[in-house]
Amino acid sequence: MNVAAAEKVHAALDIHKFSRPIMRHFRSRRMEEFVRIFSITDRHQIIDIGGNEFNWTLIPQHPLITIINIDAEERAEGRFRVERGDARCLQFKDGSFDIAYSNSVIEHVGSWEDQQHFAAEVRRVAPRYYVQTPNRRFIVDPHLLTPFIHFLPKCIARKLMRNFTLHGLITRPNQQWIDEFLARTRMLTETEMHTLFPDAEVLHENVFGMTKSLIAVRR
Repeated sequence: MNVAAAEKVHAALDIHKFSRPIMRHFRSRRMEEFVRIFSITDRHQIIDIGGNEFNWTLIPQHPLITIINIDAEERAEGRFRVERGDARCLQFKDGSFDIAYSNSVIEHVGSWEDQQHFAAEVRRVAPRYYVQTPNRRFIVDPHLLTPFIHFLPKCIARKLMRNFTLHGLITRPNQQWIDEFLARTRMLTETEMHTLFPDAEVLHENVFGMTKSLIAVRR
């Protein structure tokens, strides 16, 4: 296959075609559970750390949502307010929200120290919270859509990501992207989640009898 033909093949492939149906399934289930746990109503004020509007379209309730992202374009639309901010150092006073929510973010904030700052801010800005993250012990890396690669030393994973993961074969990331991904991604174990959120219970999201995700919940 020549270069032009290969480029056409990769252009026809879309990583989201693989991940979107799976993501929607699990996020719909999580949001239903979130609503049940916290008895969500339209009156609740919720901070979504690192998210977007998508998850909130999956439930019939319409709480007031403040979304924080480090590179966000600030705006206010209806019940949504989007603000630029660093999850490790939020600009809000203690207890500013009824509930803090975060889905698949804490594993991307950097080092263990960065994750400790993230967890402390979650616990500070709301008395109740819901923080989901992929389980490091699960056999498939959900970011690269490939089994076992996240168990390897980063120096080895660095060499395999482009040509030996489903994500790499579809998106063809350059070396800079790979290095940045490895530098900022640190998946967590259940023990680490208990350490970060000592006042929470850690729930399991299971697939085929294995724990796919961990969810720290303070009710």
